[in-house]
Amino acid sequence: MAAIFYYLFVKPISLLPLWLTYVISDISCFFIYRVVGYRKKVVTTNLKNSFPNKPEKEIKEIRKKFYSHFTDFLFESFRNFSITEEETLARFKVINPEVLKPFADANRSVIIVGGHYNNWEMLAVGIDHYIEHQSVAIYHKLGNKFIDNKVLKSRCKFGLKLISRPEVKSFFANDNQLTATIFGSDQSPSIAKKVYWTRFLNQDTPVMFGVEKFAKEKNYPVVYGGIQKVKRGYYEFELELLFDEPTLCKHGEITEAHTKCLEKQIIEDPQYWLWTHKRWKRKRKPEELDEAKTVKDQLAEIKV
Repeated sequence: MAAIFYYLFVKPISLLPLWLTYVISDISCFFIYRVVGYRKKVVTTNLKNSFPNKPEKEIKEIRKKFYSHFTDFLFESFRNFSITEEETLARFKVINPEVLKPFADANRSVIIVGGHYNNWEMLAVGIDHYIEHQSVAIYHKLGNKFIDNKVLKSRCKFGLKLISRPEVKSFFANDNQLTATIFGSDQSPSIAKKVYWTRFLNQDTPVMFGVEKFAKEKNYPVVYGGIQKVKRGYYEFELELLFDEPTLCKHGEITEAHTKCLEKQIIEDPQYWLWTHKRWKRKRKPEELDEAKTVKDQLAEIKV
């Protein structure tokens, strides 16, 4: 069934002119938002909890803009299955790759951290062209093997390398190349995962601790990567150096910093974040509340 869906729907759409892709996206948005109401309650709840002071009218406006962007993202992602390198470079740019230049010259690998904001699939196909480091991204394997293979092939066709979550520890233990490893920091951690708790969008939020853990273990500089939408279908990626010596950072300092960077982006243009996921389904346990107070005391003098 997945193969039929891919060859009869996804692949033909990926070959359409961009303007026609957006016509289909607009029509699909009407059905997804107005008719089906895909995860509408989840989106509304997330927006209201994240922006408790915004009036109902503004929440609805953000929600409407989100669904428009969301369907654009879906069809832009389909397009990536057939996108050329020429089109990729025209529609996606890293505006300040020089941020990574000193580390490349010093043969130091780096960690780039961001979130599921704007179009991260364009980042996957575009970033390797702009930086000297070998781009590496961590991904979650899809349940369907056929689709997983197609997505892997699409994301990696212009140089990106992908490693699955179970392989991350081994990758960092044996990393002897010049790499820029990309983390998406805003996914909801599983119950079994050890996390860092912080305030994010007015809510107690568990954040995966991998960025800070591996940055300190390897002393890899930490860079925040923010994707901005220039216009429909066109994106820019801006790098911001957060820490060049992570081993000198206090516990939680790195995680607080990159979480605040993402939060700032979302507050400025909330319609571009992925609101359909149940990001706050995990709640703090009593022992985690006590730990959070200790961490808060440790970070009292840190400015992020």
